[in-house]
Amino acid sequence: MLAIEPAKKLSFTRCISDGDLVIVYERHDNMRAVKVSEGSVLQNRFGVFKHSDWIGKPFGTKVFSNKGGFIYLLAPTPELWTLVLSHRTQILYLSDISFVIMYLEIVPGCVVLESGTGSGSLTTSLARAVAPKGHVYTFDFHEQRAASAREDFEKTGLSSLITVGVRDIQGEGFPNEFASTVDSVFLDLPQPWLAIPSAGKMLKDDGVLCSFSPCIEQVQRVCETLRENFTDIRTFEILLRAYDVREAKLEGCQDDSSVSVVALPSKKRRQRSSEGSNAQETQGSSIAMARPCAEAKGHTGYLTFARLKCFS
Repeated sequence: MLAIEPAKKLSFTRCISDGDLVIVYERHDNMRAVKVSEGSVLQNRFGVFKHSDWIGKPFGTKVFSNKGGFIYLLAPTPELWTLVLSHRTQILYLSDISFVIMYLEIVPGCVVLESGTGSGSLTTSLARAVAPKGHVYTFDFHEQRAASAREDFEKTGLSSLITVGVRDIQGEGFPNEFASTVDSVFLDLPQPWLAIPSAGKMLKDDGVLCSFSPCIEQVQRVCETLRENFTDIRTFEILLRAYDVREAKLEGCQDDSSVSVVALPSKKRRQRSSEGSNAQETQGSSIAMARPCAEAKGHTGYLTFARLKCFS
């Protein structure tokens, strides 16, 4: 997933090897992670795909089944991993993750503390952000969940960048070994205000903390606690609105204020135009229709950021 070892450097030209993890793309809402194994096969509604046919091909390759169906073999980036990972807990998605990494000012070489690990969606993106010389220390109170996360990080090749610990951060706080050495802290806890005093001790001067909470009452309690030792306290709610864009016949378009349309030449006219023909079009015009997706995700939670006060 990351350029950790030169031999395993991920690029659009790196070829798939036996034992690699690939993301099998059937369509935008149907993907899965598959470990390549010589002699194994993948069966789906498009037919049977032999893993042996994948080995030696670059990531992004379109491969065909015995029935003529096809899939794409994609590299396991953090963005795609977030879409295919096993949900042991509710996860953060790309809109929140990108905002968190930006506002926590995470760059290569940073040391980051996270609690709790959960399904590891954010942890995977944090690891890429701090690579190649930074590190993410993530904690979860649930031992089996932490063990499953370790397995996932091994599978995705991130184990050298992530250390998973089992610890009740709300009750015990972060380990003292990290005191005044951490660049950023992320909290995803039921009662994050209990962990804020410990997080403040871990941060370097001017370090940044983020707390994720699904309820505004949690945010209010967090902000009250942050005011003692933190400044520049801000809370955001990320709302992502996706659009469905497709071509449709003009005569079939209904009067709908939620739909934006742009008239296009018909397919037949476009074909004739490309051939230099000036013949009259015989079919009705088509349109590019754009409307909000019916299943667009709304509120996931509130992100509260704060910067540690410098008392020196």
